Amino acid sequence: MAVKKTDDVFSFAAFDPAKVSDSFREFAEKGAVQSKEAYSKLKTATEDATKVVEATLENAQAGTVELGLAAIDALRTNAESSLSHMEALLGVKSVSELFELQTAFLRKQAEVVVDQAKSMQEATRKVAEKVAEPGKSAAEKTLKTFKAA
Repeated sequence: MAVKKTDDVFSFAAFDPAKVSDSFREFAEKGAVQSKEAYSKLKTATEDATKVVEATLENAQAGTVELGLAAIDALRTNAESSLSHMEALLGVKSVSELFELQTAFLRKQAEVVVDQAKSMQEATRKVAEKVAEPGKSAAEKTLKTFKAA
């Protein structure tokens, strides 16, 4: 009686190393290509983020200098005004003249302080816009990228 020999699907004879080797090579090549693409995208994103941070810091530094100069100018104006007022007080001849001079000085000083506050507020707003601009532009660029994809 002749026994017919059949190959078992789980037997070692059904295993073809050439097919596995080709599949593995193809998988590895795809992985390498995808890794290179991902690295390239990450490198570009990192360079862009670095540029944004640098621009933000440069704008913040310039803005700080601008605000500092505005504050120094306001202090100089107030000091000069106070010294002029002190000189005027030295020439006072009566109490009523003293009150009149003091009232006029305080009124003028209040107006100057309000103007200085408005000026500083506007300068601060402009500096804040300048500092936020690089980040805002980068965010808009990123959103456009997502919308286009």
